Amino acid sequence: MRHLSLLVLILAGCGSPQNQYAQDSQVLPADIRSGYEFLQPETQSLQDDDFANPGFLWIDKGETLFNQHPDNGKRACASCHTEDIRSIADAAAHYPAIDEQTGKLVNLEGRINLCRERYQDLPPLEYESDDLLGLTAYISSLARGVPIAVDITGPARKYFDAGEDYFFLRKGQFNLACSQCHNEHWGDKLRGDTISQGHGNAFPAYRMEWQTFGSLHRRLRDCDTGIRAEPLEYGSETYTAVELYLAKRAEGLAMESPGIRR
Repeated sequence: MRHLSLLVLILAGCGSPQNQYAQDSQVLPADIRSGYEFLQPETQSLQDDDFANPGFLWIDKGETLFNQHPDNGKRACASCHTEDIRSIADAAAHYPAIDEQTGKLVNLEGRINLCRERYQDLPPLEYESDDLLGLTAYISSLARGVPIAVDITGPARKYFDAGEDYFFLRKGQFNLACSQCHNEHWGDKLRGDTISQGHGNAFPAYRMEWQTFGSLHRRLRDCDTGIRAEPLEYGSETYTAVELYLAKRAEGLAMESPGIRR
């Protein structure tokens, strides 16, 4: 019956849209569940095993880059970020955040690239490149177990609102919103998968479908493609706003990267 109800939802979405936005639905704070809880036990065990988890290949690469002095003679990331000065031990749990110099929202990938440009005179790394994934994975791994807590006050508020707007916006040929799966049908079955609540606390993560490591923006692009909507660019302001909305929605969940997902 659950399979049937979801099929009806998808088919109903294919017609002419009556409303631009899906109904106002929420996951109650008491019901918040990490995507980890919807995985098969074998996949959970793979995530839990630091030796077998393939995400640690990227963490190792990121740690090397973090401690490496650039060829241009500038200081390594580790030279500025020590345990006592500018510690980044829990930084990943508090992103996306507003960049004070520009007033714009940046995620962890954006912050890494800003630091490269401002303090190391290096070009930004490309999204989904192994170097950027590695640095993001390493910094995220330092915050494993730290509860997510982001700031949506002040200039961050407009980005949070924009991210929420996109989450409830019907889009694509299926005329579906993110909320219709991840708020209204979490725990239901879609083919052989159990629909999660769509939190980003395990990203960057290794996905079985990709057979590689990837960012949350790659996952968002996959979701848009899945409902036959045009995916946005990596690092787009809209996807970064969605990332902020998802982080606030998941507030209190522990950081898990490097996660394993289906």
